[in-house]
Amino acid sequence: MAAALKPAPNLTVYRGFPARGCYVASPFVSKLEARLRIGGVAYRVDCGSPFKGPRKKIPYIEIDRAAAHDTNDAAAAAPDMLSDSTLIARRLVEERYMEDLNAVLTPLERAQDLAVRALLEDKLYFYQVRERWVDNYYTMRDTVLGFMPYPIRVLVGLIAFRSVKATLNGQGALRFTGDEAAAARREVWESINAMLVEARSKAQAAGAKGPFWVLGGATPTEADPTVFGFVTAALGCKQAPASEELVRSFPVVMEYARRIHDQYFSDYELWQE
Repeated sequence: MAAALKPAPNLTVYRGFPARGCYVASPFVSKLEARLRIGGVAYRVDCGSPFKGPRKKIPYIEIDRAAAHDTNDAAAAAPDMLSDSTLIARRLVEERYMEDLNAVLTPLERAQDLAVRALLEDKLYFYQVRERWVDNYYTMRDTVLGFMPYPIRVLVGLIAFRSVKATLNGQGALRFTGDEAAAARREVWESINAMLVEARSKAQAAGAKGPFWVLGGATPTEADPTVFGFVTAALGCKQAPASEELVRSFPVVMEYARRIHDQYFSDYELWQE
C-alpha cells in the first residue's frame, strides 16, 4: 500500500507574468498549474523572473517547508527552489505531496503517455516559438517587452531574437520553410485531436461526466497537464494567430480544455469562445 500523502507545503509558482486570475502564454506554466490542481496541491502565484530561477527559465517554484511545519531544523527549512515543470511534478510525487498519475499505467501506456508529452514539448514547442518570435517578431517583442522604454525594448528584443534564432537553427525548426513549419504544427494538432476524439467517445460510452483524458482512461495521466497547457497557451497568445486559429478549428480539443477549465480552473478567466 502506498504511503499516505503529506500535507501540502506553502508553495509559490513563479509564472514570469504579472497578471493573475488568467492563463499565461507559456504552455509549461499552465502545465504545471494543471498538474498541481489535479494533484490537489494549493499554491499562490507570483511573477518572478527567469534570471532568478534555478535553471534560468519559467516556471519555477518555491517551497516554504518551515511554514508547512515539515521540519524544526532551521537550516533544512530554508525554502526550496525548483525548476522545470516535469521535474517539479516528479519531486512533489517523490515527496508524497501528490499521487503519481501514471502509477496504474501499463508499460505500453507509459510509453504512449511519454510520446504525447514529447510530441508537444520536444517538437511542437519549437514551431510555436518560431511562430511567435520569428514570424510575428515585432508583435511579440512589443507585447512581452512592452513595459520597457522603446530604445531599451529594441535592444533587448534584438538580443532575444538572436538567441531564439540560434536555438531554432540548432534544433532545426528554423531550417524549414514557413509552409513546412505550418504543416508540422497542423500534423501535431491533428494527432492530438484524433486521440481526444477517441477518448471522448470512450468517456461517452462509459457514461462519464466531466473531463475526458487524452489516453482514454478514467483518470488523467501526466500527458493531460501537458496537452491542456499547450491548448491554453495557443488560445492565450495573440502573437501566434495561426496556432490559435488551428486549435480553435478542432471542436473536441476545445471541449477537452473547457471541461478541464470548468473542473479545475473555475477561478480563472476563460479564453474567448
